[in-house]
Amino acid sequence: MMEWKTEKKPVEYDFAVSEMERRVEEIRAGTADELVWLLEHPPLYTAGTSAKAKDLLDPRFPVYPTGRGGEYTYHGPGQRVAYVMLDLRKRGPDVRAYVCALEDWIIRSLAHFDVKGERRAGRIGIWVDLSRYGGLLGQEAKIAAVGIRIRRWVTYHGVAININPELSHFNGIVPCGIAEHGVTSLAALGVECGLDNFDAALKAEWREGSIGCEAG
Repeated sequence: MMEWKTEKKPVEYDFAVSEMERRVEEIRAGTADELVWLLEHPPLYTAGTSAKAKDLLDPRFPVYPTGRGGEYTYHGPGQRVAYVMLDLRKRGPDVRAYVCALEDWIIRSLAHFDVKGERRAGRIGIWVDLSRYGGLLGQEAKIAAVGIRIRRWVTYHGVAININPELSHFNGIVPCGIAEHGVTSLAALGVECGLDNFDAALKAEWREGSIGCEAG
């Protein structure tokens, strides 16, 4: 069984991590269902296991070291965070396939709003070609981040999609260690979309029981 939970108010980061860790242990023990937890955080930065000190440019918000993969990331209101807690023992213990499945999920969800999300070789996350939206040829920006952790084959942390966050808040870090490309959001692309609307797309595009990249 899969549970979906949506928070209506921003959730403090420390509390979210403690709740994920508790749920992971329960899933591992077979006493709780798998969970997709949809929420926002108050403005903050997180430092993944590959974060470099030089990429924290202006610590204007609290900075949380975290055990997820990746580098510095911003979280804040207007960004849909989806923390995904799955038992890969049941679904296939393949980390690359799992990350690919999360990326596919984001790409399919963005397509509901006529936004083409794409992968880029050597850059994790989902990117948008800004030339489709009035930008220069070759200009692109990140619209969604992926950062996961796996404990004894149970996943946690997950993805963050920029719906309508304050994009200037990303200026305090080098997002994911990539300085040559910026970040964008559905709002910045001219797409009117509330969190509830995007949540509906995420739920519609969830592929139960499937872990791995889709053909093509």
